Amino acid sequence: MIRDSEKFQAMLAEVRRFIHDECLPLEEQVDRDDLIPEPVVQRMREIGLFGHSIPEAFGGAGLTTEELTLVNLEVSQVATAFRARFGGNTGIASESLVVDGTPEQQRHYLPRLASGELTGCFALTEPEAGSDATAQKTVAVRDGDSFVITGQKCFITNAPIANLFTVFARTDPNTKGAAGISAFLVERGAPGLSTSQPYRKMGQHGSPVGEVRLEGVRVPASAIVGGVEGQGFRTAMKTLNKQRINLAALCIGPAIRLVEEMARQAQSRRQFGQPIGDFQLVQQMIAESNTEVHAARALVLETARKRDEGIDVTMEASMCKLFASEMCGRVADRAVQVFGGSGFIAGNVAERFYRDVRLFRLYEGTSQIHLVNIAKRTLALAAQGAAS
Repeated sequence: MIRDSEKFQAMLAEVRRFIHDECLPLEEQVDRDDLIPEPVVQRMREIGLFGHSIPEAFGGAGLTTEELTLVNLEVSQVATAFRARFGGNTGIASESLVVDGTPEQQRHYLPRLASGELTGCFALTEPEAGSDATAQKTVAVRDGDSFVITGQKCFITNAPIANLFTVFARTDPNTKGAAGISAFLVERGAPGLSTSQPYRKMGQHGSPVGEVRLEGVRVPASAIVGGVEGQGFRTAMKTLNKQRINLAALCIGPAIRLVEEMARQAQSRRQFGQPIGDFQLVQQMIAESNTEVHAARALVLETARKRDEGIDVTMEASMCKLFASEMCGRVADRAVQVFGGSGFIAGNVAERFYRDVRLFRLYEGTSQIHLVNIAKRTLALAAQGAAS
């Protein structure tokens, strides 16, 4: 749903100018230095990128799912680290508060997340709780009006630079699975909380990812997201359902860029006395890539509109994430092929995106987990239909 087309198109044009004029020229530098320059981050704050999905009442833009999808298609056409810098605040790191936070929690944190004063992160994954997110080993033990949290999180985007951590921990040791998990808001500086140095990663350089360590971190009971114990996993799933649509859009942007780069390369590179774009097998790679981009875009926009209408899109969100992430990987592989040997050399746009987009098939649920989820829901719906 697009609420005010003229206003939204103006926002989209501003985002597009920022991405192409201020971010794109820095792609190689960010990849090399593993750091986004602070002046660029400040510009992100100035044009409101940190608050796109946060309600207007708290200083954000309050974008609908469809509007956010269209923005994500633009911001992801440059190196993925740029969007990752503000993406937590306008996605996974704020959504828990938006959907389930208490009024006081929302008033205290959302304006600061929307402005970029705070950088948030979503600390769910553990060494033994990845795809099986209910296998949380981090525990939060009640002590009077407080909880004491102990555990370790890994692969947490923005953990090394975050000021606010949404930490998931088991508050009921006698309850297995999702029911005994709660979500807590923990600020940087809390005694016992520390983060690792950023991992050295295959790709997405400039996006710091690391560990969160909690050694007897004491927080007040009011730090529980929503103020109710045992609702943390439900909060996480609400957050991830929306984020999977966001991430699917973020997979499409790189593919759009790579199709454009392939087309340019096919026109300029010559072999056997003619542009390689004259050869039908090169044309096939470009045609298949462009077709898959359009298919993914249609799927994601349809799902975004359904979500805006209040329809349960849990299965469709998994479909979006699965299809778009796999599609993006295929397009990146074809791009390297079209570029030939130069596509294997550091600094080449195809080489960089090839590394960057590989992660899309792992986080926010692996492709295999989404296949299982889609199959289970499809079979369950079929069983319901047979019983009615």
